[in-house]
Amino acid sequence: MMKRTNSCGELVKKDIKQKVCLMGWVNSRRDHGGIIFTDLRDRYGLTQVVFDPKHIKKVHADAEKLRREDVIAVSGKVRSRGEGLENPKLKTGEIEVLVDSLEILNKSETPPIEIDERIELNEDIRLKYRYLDLRRESMQKNIALRHRTVKAARDYFDSMGFLEIETPMLGKSTPEGARDYLVPSRVNAGKFYALPQSPQILKQLCMISGFDKYFQVVRCFRDEDLRADRQPEFTQIDVEMSFIEQDDIFSLIEGLVKNIWKKVLGRNVKVPFKRMSYHDAMGKYGSDKPDLRFGLELVDVSDIVSKSGFDVFKKVIADKGKVKCVNAKNCGGFSRKELDELIAFVQIYDAKGMAWMKVTDKGLESNIVKYFDSNVQKGLVKAMNAAKGDLLLFVADHKHHIVDVALGQLRNELARRLKLTKGKEDNFLWVVDFPLFEFDEDEQRHVAVHHPFTIPRDEDIKYLDTDVKKVKAKAYDITLNGVEIGGGSIRIHKPEMQKKMFKVLGISDKDANKKFGFLLEAFKYGAPPHGGIALGLDRIIALLTGNESIREVIAFPKTKNAEDLMMEAPNNVDEKQLKELNVKLDVVKK
Repeated sequence: MMKRTNSCGELVKKDIKQKVCLMGWVNSRRDHGGIIFTDLRDRYGLTQVVFDPKHIKKVHADAEKLRREDVIAVSGKVRSRGEGLENPKLKTGEIEVLVDSLEILNKSETPPIEIDERIELNEDIRLKYRYLDLRRESMQKNIALRHRTVKAARDYFDSMGFLEIETPMLGKSTPEGARDYLVPSRVNAGKFYALPQSPQILKQLCMISGFDKYFQVVRCFRDEDLRADRQPEFTQIDVEMSFIEQDDIFSLIEGLVKNIWKKVLGRNVKVPFKRMSYHDAMGKYGSDKPDLRFGLELVDVSDIVSKSGFDVFKKVIADKGKVKCVNAKNCGGFSRKELDELIAFVQIYDAKGMAWMKVTDKGLESNIVKYFDSNVQKGLVKAMNAAKGDLLLFVADHKHHIVDVALGQLRNELARRLKLTKGKEDNFLWVVDFPLFEFDEDEQRHVAVHHPFTIPRDEDIKYLDTDVKKVKAKAYDITLNGVEIGGGSIRIHKPEMQKKMFKVLGISDKDANKKFGFLLEAFKYGAPPHGGIALGLDRIIALLTGNESIREVIAFPKTKNAEDLMMEAPNNVDEKQLKELNVKLDVVKK
């Protein structure tokens, strides 16, 4: 076999007259007056190679048999394409290789999908033939950028004195959060390992072990309902530090982001990032991960509309609910059909409906405006900073959370329809002071908003025994353009506080010792103050590459049904395998 001397993406004008050997896939083949032109492709690019019957007849004859995706090796001399024949879109567009010899390394059958960026393909077909889909230039670029991002992260943490410490894949099930993926043990009949949802407890144990600066690029597993930015197995950049405060985490991660954006995209990121409380994020934007690249803030107009004659609003306010409004600037021309679509949209998020008013030169116009006297209308116009051509959109409910979330999602939908984020710079934000607990209606108990190892703010510890709704956490999320890319907290490091936390969560001493006994035991032997964060690598790569779905930046992802269409997993296993694992199936038909 020939020896490759160059890739298909590096030869340029200065290489003319060089003797080279290229290897790759036949991307296209054109026959012009008996001369065959082939674009040869590898992950580095394309090079045009030429088979001329007047040069070497046998080589030309062999080239006539070539088809797309054949794997070949060619050797020959680099020459200029000639004036007017260059391809400015290619790095190699000024040259071509006149072939002296051709070796067909492997023939390809007709591919079931086109290796062509111009052709849109069904995602299931792409995932079925992922090894072919990954040959496309965009996918190769995504995977290469992922590599560079991980390398930049590792280099950064190494420069800051961190150690990458691997933690086990087979661990203990501690069901406080998403469902675990369970692995039966053959050696210990009837017992199961759990795949890690995150290395949370283990990285805390690293701190207790004296490794004050830990990080890991780690695979995590959660059995939860999937969507565009979720996978059953995903990758985190996991970080933990001892003897630090919240600001130390912020400074470290801002430096990491600045480093990645510079090395991977060549962009400068301004630090420090803006900070916003969870209360303000939900109140003003209806989201704990608000996109600040555009306005459309939520405004509480309950006091104003309480003076109206509109019974829907008055009843909500009497029931201790609230009415909020968004001013869709310059959207007064929306048709009734478009307004009905927006009403249906907010109902997805449990809102019972949406009221609207258009701002005209004659005042407010709407099918409900007759219930609002001139003083109330003036109050709304002033509160919403409304002008002619604007559109006021209202949601009311006795549950405050429904109002915030529905209008927050409406805000994002308006931004999509109006293209409000186009051309805007990346906007990073720290969301801080999350509630420590939330009430789970299904389980009728309080659960941890982040996880049960998060410490409360010092000033809120007193409320643990009296009113847990008031307790805020030393917890924080980092968001980018309305997407959460990481979250973390300062951890509990004293056993007394951890036991109090478990008590509020309804976890008995017996259950706590059963689930987390090894951590509680470790706390007895001098645990340092510590905290950390986990960054979603897949989401970061998707944002860096401009993709909405993380499946576009994972080499072999699962579908929304957690299936691998290429390997046909999950699948049935032999009865013999189940017997060895002491597992008997009793499948419940749905």
